[in-house]
Amino acid sequence: MLQIGKFNSLKVIKQVPFGFYLDGGDDGEVLLPTKFADEACKVGDTCQVFVYHDSDSRLIATSQTPLAQVDECAFLKVVSVNSVGAFLDWGIDKDILVPYSEQDFPMAEGVSYVVFVYFDDETGRVAASTRLRDFLFEEGKNFDPKQEVDLLICGRSDMGYKAVINGNHLGLIFKDEVFKPLRIGQRTKGFIKRVREDNKIDLCFQFHDDGARNDLAEQIIDDLEAHGGISTLTDKSSAQEISKRFNVSKNVYKKALGALYKQKRILLDKSKVTLIK
Repeated sequence: MLQIGKFNSLKVIKQVPFGFYLDGGDDGEVLLPTKFADEACKVGDTCQVFVYHDSDSRLIATSQTPLAQVDECAFLKVVSVNSVGAFLDWGIDKDILVPYSEQDFPMAEGVSYVVFVYFDDETGRVAASTRLRDFLFEEGKNFDPKQEVDLLICGRSDMGYKAVINGNHLGLIFKDEVFKPLRIGQRTKGFIKRVREDNKIDLCFQFHDDGARNDLAEQIIDDLEAHGGISTLTDKSSAQEISKRFNVSKNVYKKALGALYKQKRILLDKSKVTLIK
């Protein structure tokens, strides 16, 4: 069965001056324009092609690779806005439409957004939406704490950042879990921090358990020894400076310093940390 908005393996059944026709099964013939066909393409070959509708509703095959297929999320840039919606650069010759009904907020030309690419059963066309919650799961019953996941940062709120998890779920990174700059559209690794009682998913970039704190404490001691027993990176330093040196949040760093101070391994004042030898 032909999958519109995805890659398909289709057989070449006819050659014409402007390209080739491929066997689309019950959907009929699919045109592969010459510019998208391999030079050695011939009748009888099987081609791996992406299939979509052109502006005249004809089925077109292309060797181009879109930035997202149906049922995938991507960070796409708006190239134009008109009476029917916003058109985004999809990575192929034809732009993809985000209808006004699928916009959480008005989209502006030149701005990029995280969208979900879907097949619209009513129109028979591929389209995109910023209404991610309508397509992705927000409950994470099948995730385990500390499980590593792929994240796509998709939004920001007063509580923190929203992220797409493994392409099919939505979760939240609270502000106090963010220790490095994040931007909308950024792809990064993260972890499941917990699945709450309402099954919503909290995310993090690091864990604050005893093992992690002990590892950080030893890193601080090693850093002090490498710098003559004195460091100007205190609990008053900026989160950016701390992240750059140790790749942890300011809160985690402060707790590690506090533990070392209680163990009488360091001295603390406003301007420096001193190793006790």
